[in-house]
Amino acid sequence: MGFMDKLVGGGGQPSTTTDDYVELDLDDVSTESAEARTQVRIAEISGQADAVAIKDAVYDGDIVFADITRLRTNDSTVEHIVDELRQVAQEVDGDIVRKGDDQIIVTPAGVRINRTKLGQDS
Repeated sequence: MGFMDKLVGGGGQPSTTTDDYVELDLDDVSTESAEARTQVRIAEISGQADAVAIKDAVYDGDIVFADITRLRTNDSTVEHIVDELRQVAQEVDGDIVRKGDDQIIVTPAGVRINRTKLGQDS
């Protein structure tokens, strides 16, 4: 039985129930001892002003996943924001990709985005 079969069922095993899962309490995890140099940040872009916070985060060395679904109707705004973020990625020697119509991922120096999906390596 493979990992996915264990996760979603199948393989002739009885189906799982909610009793099979354990709730994780984040209070049990200590984050005080390890200071992270890089954080993964989540952003939602609804206008030009939101790009400023993303740029600051990338300059600070953070990785940003930005949701741009609210901007689909105004392509010129999306392209302007993407151009600004591309410039920031170049300035810090980072990387940037636009994933579909709904996400932009921007990384700082030393972090590259592999454009091959996992499991599709040739």
